[in-house]
Amino acid sequence: MNRKKLSVLSAACVCAAALFCLTTVSFHADISLAAFPLGLAFTAVTAFFGVRRVFRARVTACIPVFRELLQYLPYVLLIAFVLRRAGASGTPTVLDAVSVLCWIAASALAVIVLHYLSPKRVESYFDGYTVPPKPKRTGLRWFALETVSWIDALVQAVFMVLLLNIFIVQLYEIPSESMVPEFLIKDRVVVFKTLSGPKFPLSDIGLPCLKDYRRGDIVVFRNPHYADDRENELKTFVGQLVYMISLTKVNVNRDADGNPKADPLVKRVTGVPGEQLMMQDGILYHRTKADDTFSAVTDDATWAAWNLNETKASVKKGIEQFPLTPGDYDMMLDCEQQRRDFDIAAAAVECKSLSARFRVLGASFPGIEKTGAAAFSPNDMLMFTIVQTPFGGYYEHNLLTDRVSLAMTYRLLQATDGADWFAHFMTDWTDTQPDFAGDRYAEANYTLNLMIKLTFGRIVVRNMELLQAEVQPSQWGGDERRSSYAAQAQMLSSYMLLLDRRNMPAFPPNDAEGDAQYIPDHCYFMMGDNRFNSLDMRHSYDEWITPLTPHDAYSVTYYTNIQPQYVPRGRILGTTAYRFWPLSRAGVPGHTGK
Repeated sequence: MNRKKLSVLSAACVCAAALFCLTTVSFHADISLAAFPLGLAFTAVTAFFGVRRVFRARVTACIPVFRELLQYLPYVLLIAFVLRRAGASGTPTVLDAVSVLCWIAASALAVIVLHYLSPKRVESYFDGYTVPPKPKRTGLRWFALETVSWIDALVQAVFMVLLLNIFIVQLYEIPSESMVPEFLIKDRVVVFKTLSGPKFPLSDIGLPCLKDYRRGDIVVFRNPHYADDRENELKTFVGQLVYMISLTKVNVNRDADGNPKADPLVKRVTGVPGEQLMMQDGILYHRTKADDTFSAVTDDATWAAWNLNETKASVKKGIEQFPLTPGDYDMMLDCEQQRRDFDIAAAAVECKSLSARFRVLGASFPGIEKTGAAAFSPNDMLMFTIVQTPFGGYYEHNLLTDRVSLAMTYRLLQATDGADWFAHFMTDWTDTQPDFAGDRYAEANYTLNLMIKLTFGRIVVRNMELLQAEVQPSQWGGDERRSSYAAQAQMLSSYMLLLDRRNMPAFPPNDAEGDAQYIPDHCYFMMGDNRFNSLDMRHSYDEWITPLTPHDAYSVTYYTNIQPQYVPRGRILGTTAYRFWPLSRAGVPGHTGK
């Protein structure tokens, strides 16, 4: 390398930067207008001190300035790249590609020139030039120069780390307990990103994705619950930059309510392309085009955590929230076993008997005035919600609680068609029995619906019997039969609160003709290991009322947020390669929490 060649490389670097600036021209009256003048001004200053002053005029005193400008050139151009795409109008993919190519060329040439202009080599290109010794400084001037030097080092370090985070590795702090017992809150992991196809900010241009993920991989990915638009991407990029500058103390990436966004997420890959999934009683099932019979995913049991009380002691002491007590967990298992053992034929007979009993009791019930036809809605059959009273305060609405079941008893007795409605509610399902064709989820929910209705019918009829016998509600706790029904109601109510975290319908759902659908190529399904405390790809951030089963016109209803979705490969940022903190649990993540 000689001075002439170095001069050509410097000129080429400036030309590449100038071409990059042309790709940032904007005609929109927003922040994107700032991109072109910022990039052009910095490029012009770099050209002046480098090409003109250092190589043409040979003013060797400008070499340190030129070297400093070259160090900042890639970062300033990257800021211009982001600013151009931060406006209301986007940029074509072709323009993004040209911008990236120019940025790469300018950055690579800057690194090469810096290499040859290092203090150890610069003397060989400029006759008589010697690196000036570092002067001794004292007082205020020394303090100011040292401060500027530290700020310069900090800014360059931040941008260098930003580039490393975008394209190579990122340090990630676990923010929640969704991956307990594998990860605890404040665990720190290294996420390897290069093979996952990282992209330049606010664009689809970057490295190609070279990785296919397997079930069990722990990945970090962009939260698909948030909008995939430039505004959200810009907030994420700026938030990441501020987060690093503030040494992880300030997080400005917040949602519309001012809460920190759960973005990105860290979860485990539990479904891969070509599968249809279903989860029932905590067991994940899958099937494929090659085998259309659902079978259990045995590997899932090695990392799925349903009972944190059984976690090993070294991890358990770091867990902040236990969703279920040992007693709650046993009650859940008991409820599921009762559902599996439930005799539908015997239930049909008893439901008809309860309906007939209600009609007899209602016909001779003393002191009840008929007030008109009943107007029951799906909300009346709601298993659980929180209701605000007109006078302030809240109460729990649950079809099986004493408060609601007693209110429903009186409403049915006062309605002219109460006995007819109760008969429809209790017995209409007995006319036909659906064929579930191996759909464990649909069959389980259908049976659970019958268990709830049967319990409700027993309670209502027993309420009528006690009222007719002039036993006050305050004394019902001493009635053995009603107490047994209340215990069953408590078990069912508790299970309904776990339903959508314990189970999942077939996903992707079958089409209108009932044909199975499968996760598309290059798409994946993720769940947290801590299944009872993970708002993951099973769930929406919204809730709505839905029937427990579509196979019963008078089905019990409940609030649900079950809305599974898969994640395209392009949204995955990388895989967790190593947990480096705390030191006591450092190692390669897998299923080491159990």
